[in-house]
Amino acid sequence: MRRHITFDRLHNFRDLGGYCATDGRTVRWGRLFRSDSLAKLEGADWDRFRGLGIRTVIDLRYPWEIEARGRVPRHEQLTWFNLSIEHRPYDQAEIDPDVDPWRFLADRYAEVAHDGVEELRQTLEVIAADSGPLVFHCASGKDRTGLVAALVLALLGVSEDDIVEDFALTELATDRLIADWRAANPGRELRWPGYGRAPAEIMRMFLSDLTTAHGSIQAYATERLGIDKELLAELRSRLLT
Repeated sequence: MRRHITFDRLHNFRDLGGYCATDGRTVRWGRLFRSDSLAKLEGADWDRFRGLGIRTVIDLRYPWEIEARGRVPRHEQLTWFNLSIEHRPYDQAEIDPDVDPWRFLADRYAEVAHDGVEELRQTLEVIAADSGPLVFHCASGKDRTGLVAALVLALLGVSEDDIVEDFALTELATDRLIADWRAANPGRELRWPGYGRAPAEIMRMFLSDLTTAHGSIQAYATERLGIDKELLAELRSRLLT
């Protein structure tokens, strides 16, 4: 099975299948995908996307991002949700180059985990209830998408090492994400050298911080997000084999 799925315009589309859970089961292939912005889908890319059988899209971006840059093409067999999990926007291109980039991003993820509890809960509810292939995405498929992927994999019982490794796979797309930014922003300077990066340290810090604050990732999900045993069982039933 393929983890990386090749598109012409999408740079960070991946299958979350194949990871082993602590109960001995494995995340199903072809059921849950993560991506950068699906607004870029057109032509042959759209045909490739439709060939995956995806029936549900969760767009994690702000409504104003969608208004400015578009959304996944509409289709009668495609259900679309906009669940904006981030509440404090910031421009990564303008981050002070002198700040610790990985600590900075881990702290932004912590803000999302604190601010976006309603949208994160809704995201997990949609994933748990969905019977067919589903994809969630943000702009680059790195930060908001990486956080949701980490939460889902953790609740499925996937090891921290695998969660961190999955997050860091975005590093393979960094050069293309930077090229996209430059094409969309002619004349602007990319001030922050960490743009498009996803080193493992960021996710390790975020998971450590969340565990320190709540005792465990599952405790965060139950106590802060309101994820009950029934929803957790449904999530595992649908996504593990």
